[in-house]
Amino acid sequence: MPDGSSGGRPDYVRSSCDASLRRLGTDHIDLYQLHFPDDRTPIGDTLEALSDLIDAGKVRAIGCSNMSADQFDWAQRSAADRDLHGFSSVQNELSLLRQQEDHDELVRIMGEFETAFLPYFPLASGVLTGKYTRDEEPDPGTRLGGNPRMRERWMTDENLDAAERLAAWAGNHDRTLLELAFSWLAAQPCVASVIAGATSPDQVAANVAAVDWKLSADELDEIAALRPVGIPG
Repeated sequence: MPDGSSGGRPDYVRSSCDASLRRLGTDHIDLYQLHFPDDRTPIGDTLEALSDLIDAGKVRAIGCSNMSADQFDWAQRSAADRDLHGFSSVQNELSLLRQQEDHDELVRIMGEFETAFLPYFPLASGVLTGKYTRDEEPDPGTRLGGNPRMRERWMTDENLDAAERLAAWAGNHDRTLLELAFSWLAAQPCVASVIAGATSPDQVAANVAAVDWKLSADELDEIAALRPVGIPG
């Protein structure tokens, strides 16, 4: 963003959308998301600008990302009070290894407003693929190998221990850790899709096939006990 700009400022929202439309070479965007809350701009003002984009046909739906339960609740109620379009989706971090503290409350509010959840970092930056181990340094070409800060965040003993437990559980069901990671997310309330990266057609196919595994309530309870300590099931 230009110096002095804030992501939720109405004029910035409008100009950014127009710039995206030009770069994409299209006349509309299916889902346009506010990537971070902007504490310098009232959320109602941001939503008014986003609503104008919907009404103009430039955007079909709007979403938010990295919001707390309280922030999302305030945003949706502000939209209702001002007769504006509310957020149709929430893009927040969620995986078998990590979720925000108020996740359950956020999901409850999302259900109230019939909002879709789009989890990012579903594979915990690769830890849930099983390709990282405590005995070997990550390959420099991988996400964690090329980013010391991310490596410090994800390659903790607690995370690696949990990944090993989860991989063993998946193996006992003739499945991979990756399949478990995606199928678990697909089983969570309000999840409409999973944001997953891929570097080959085979990875795309594997990601899609993973959600064919429908986990039972008993299996979800077993998985909850294998996740890192301190993360609710």
